[in-house]
Amino acid sequence: MKIIFMGTPDYAEIILENLIKKYEVVAVYTQPDKPVGRKKILTPPPVKVLAEKHNIQVIQPINLKEEAKNIKNLNPDFIVVAAFGQILPKDILEIAPCINLHASLLPKYRGASPIQSAILNGDEFTGVTAMKMDVGLDTGDILGYEYCEVANKTAPELFDELAKIASNLTPFIIDNYKNIKPLKQIDAISSYSPKIKKEDGKIDFKDALEIYRKYLAFYYWPGIFTDKFKIKNMKLVDTTSQNEVGEILEITKDSIVVACEKGKIEIFTIQPNSKKEMNVISYINGQRLKVGDNLL
Repeated sequence: MKIIFMGTPDYAEIILENLIKKYEVVAVYTQPDKPVGRKKILTPPPVKVLAEKHNIQVIQPINLKEEAKNIKNLNPDFIVVAAFGQILPKDILEIAPCINLHASLLPKYRGASPIQSAILNGDEFTGVTAMKMDVGLDTGDILGYEYCEVANKTAPELFDELAKIASNLTPFIIDNYKNIKPLKQIDAISSYSPKIKKEDGKIDFKDALEIYRKYLAFYYWPGIFTDKFKIKNMKLVDTTSQNEVGEILEITKDSIVVACEKGKIEIFTIQPNSKKEMNVISYINGQRLKVGDNLL
């Protein structure tokens, strides 16, 4: 069984690792290396590192427009796609069944940020859908799915859990592909999850539950922040009380309880603009803030 794999981040790496154990992966397509960090060090995607470790051919095209001939020459039985970052053109989709492992229960949350969207919307469950790709954006027929609880997990925690689920689901779909009857998606109940932008992490202390969900969803990036600081570690205290926005309600040994218009949050560590992360008590002491003062 010959597999071409297309993917880029850690989520895709875990899926690829399981495919390598079970099949002949003849090539890996991934995004070009990108500069990372303040020093802009050119860094390969996790998928590339894994593929090269196993001596698998790695191809990093800026786009796939000229790749159909190369892919056809590799004669794959399946093309498996997971968080690749590019839409596959029609001529590639026609070479072999293209199976996408999308991190949502389709048709819910088509698009770039399904995991964050599930957290932001307070969903009880999310999951992975194996989908036969078509020319649309996550609109192909469903081949199978698995689900998990969202609970109070951060986006990175959900990414890891869903990657493991996807890595086990993929071989099942491949091995049973001939016996699976694809299920059409119902477009009328579909929803779209857009790409996360930095400004999405800004909070206004109107709703404690909304802040907490943003904290979980944007834990890795972009984080949650005000004009003065980022909140690095916090928890939800209550979701219903009516308060004065930004008022410091309580100070403990290592945290403060802050009022939202609706609800309260407890903050442990923050990062003031252009400074290092610090305990919130050190911050309020430096600002000479006390109970009843406004943190904002």
